[in-house]
Amino acid sequence: MSRIAFFGPVGTFSEQAALELATDQELVAVETIPAALTAVRKGDAEFACVPVENSVEGPVTATLDGLAEDSPLVAVAEALLPVHFSVLTRPDVEKVRTVASHPHALAQVRHWLERNLPEARPVVASSTAAAAVAVRDGEYDAAVTAPVAARTYPLRVLAEGVADVPDARTRFLLLTPPGPLPEPTGADRTSIVASTKNRTGALLELLAELASRGINLTRLDARPIKGNFGLYRFFLDFEGHVAEARIGDALAALKRRCEVRFLGSHPRADGVRATVGADASDADFAAAARWVETVRSGESA
Repeated sequence: MSRIAFFGPVGTFSEQAALELATDQELVAVETIPAALTAVRKGDAEFACVPVENSVEGPVTATLDGLAEDSPLVAVAEALLPVHFSVLTRPDVEKVRTVASHPHALAQVRHWLERNLPEARPVVASSTAAAAVAVRDGEYDAAVTAPVAARTYPLRVLAEGVADVPDARTRFLLLTPPGPLPEPTGADRTSIVASTKNRTGALLELLAELASRGINLTRLDARPIKGNFGLYRFFLDFEGHVAEARIGDALAALKRRCEVRFLGSHPRADGVRATVGADASDADFAAAARWVETVRSGESA
């Protein structure tokens, strides 16, 4: 039985995502996102389930940095979860003076807390479930948690369905060491991280390689390279699968220009199919590649 390390403890959104992505795998809770990635790199688990981006707070930087450093991991699946929180307290709490949660969770319920618990001091915890544990142990009065935590910890539900942005969602990745990739479906996402030299037009040149092949960019984030002030890595998500000729052609072009780490090709959780221009179909790129081969062999000109 395969093991999936997830950003725990038990009762987080990451656990919910892992349950959605798992098929008879054993789930193993770890304390941090880096710990989940390390578990896979060391062979203690076959997969890691971690958040990568939130529609309100943006990228999960611990995941991005963890994917750019150390030995490679690739995404083979993703889950997209609606994010609505529960606020939990101990049964004996009469007045909430402190409320704990992960920074992303606190940011997503800031206005609700201001309206409903104006005297409560927000406290940062390593995860939403860790906040629930701290409330259970008497360290804080309330926790902002994933709904599943209410079934895991002996706490009272003060409020549920809490979210400043009703349609907020978080995307999670299922990561594993490089190996056979999922088959293309026509509704796929490819992810890479690219490091360029600090010169005029460097990022524009990378994006032009995608645009010229009719590839739709869906996400672009920049993260500083540790120990190199002023230098950045660029994380790119775009529509398509590396098995497609146009995607492979683009990756080869990017690799010629800069350092590239492949982060995976897998089906999109939302099922949105790739948008391809009439002059940038996979068939066009495959036909062009075949023509080049006939030129090289002297069969045509």
